[in-house]
Amino acid sequence: MLEEIEALKEEIQQFSITNSDELEEFRLTYLSRKGKIQTMFSKMGSVPKEQRAEVGKAMNAAKNLAQDKFDSKKEELTRRQARTVGATDDVTLPPPPLSVGSLHPLTRVLDEMKDIFLRLGFSIADGPELEDDFHNFTALNFPPDHPARDMQDTFFIRKDDEEGRQDLVLRTHTSPVQIRLMENQEPPIRAIMPGRVYRNESITAKSYCLFNQLEALYVDTDVSMAELKETLIMFAKLMYGTDVKYRLRPSFFPFTEPSVEMDVWWDKGGDGQWLEILGAGMVDPNVLKAVHLDPDVYTGYAIGLGVDRIAMLRYGIDDIRTLYENDLRFLNQFI
Repeated sequence: MLEEIEALKEEIQQFSITNSDELEEFRLTYLSRKGKIQTMFSKMGSVPKEQRAEVGKAMNAAKNLAQDKFDSKKEELTRRQARTVGATDDVTLPPPPLSVGSLHPLTRVLDEMKDIFLRLGFSIADGPELEDDFHNFTALNFPPDHPARDMQDTFFIRKDDEEGRQDLVLRTHTSPVQIRLMENQEPPIRAIMPGRVYRNESITAKSYCLFNQLEALYVDTDVSMAELKETLIMFAKLMYGTDVKYRLRPSFFPFTEPSVEMDVWWDKGGDGQWLEILGAGMVDPNVLKAVHLDPDVYTGYAIGLGVDRIAMLRYGIDDIRTLYENDLRFLNQFI
């Protein structure tokens, strides 16, 4: 293995780089994800244990050699291309356009959603993405045998501390933030909680292993289902226009009762369909009890909005994976 590494180092040193094309060829050959350096590291598992320290050191030396050569040649080519204005340059010509960045469509839509709820009197709250079982499940009225707790739906992370092992999860929704908010603040509470969430799901055109949610919570005395319905309709009209086609249908969530889902009509050039954009409902009394609020005194509603699906509706995107691929051909449309 050491002879193979030495041969690779010799090959790196002999590689000729005189222009930007050769520089890119060098990067792809040695430093890319499928390059020779990464391939070399993938063989570490076959190296005998007593040789791994020496082989690892040699591998790192080869990697550093390739990286240093790439960096120095890149700097050299950049300096070579830089030049002062010569006598033949026409300084009256306009400069070439500069490439400018833009907000990602998810950021655009999330900012618009925040603005709508701020106009409706909500504040903004935040919470951790790594949660414990109580805040992510138990306090939200998930029974111990609920399918959402299963490994097929949740990313579990085991943490070892002085008190023993503790299973933490990458939060499966932004609802744990409402629990933390009610634990630390007396009603009235009127807040939104935007953030990234994670689900151990199959990746398809309509679902992904991570996505963005915006949670809305309103808790006070005498909060009614009628107020929730009016808030949902107001949001849909402010987001999609007063002529938006929407429908509310009964649903079930462990943490709300009664519960509803809202669909918006997605018109795809005559081949339209209903697309769910949110789930909502009146806060279940068990959730209020979990945070030591008296359900005989306080009521409230909670709304969970899918930022990704709302963005798909807004921009006519038919595959959620497009939002996470960082394809410049797609992103340049939003400049």
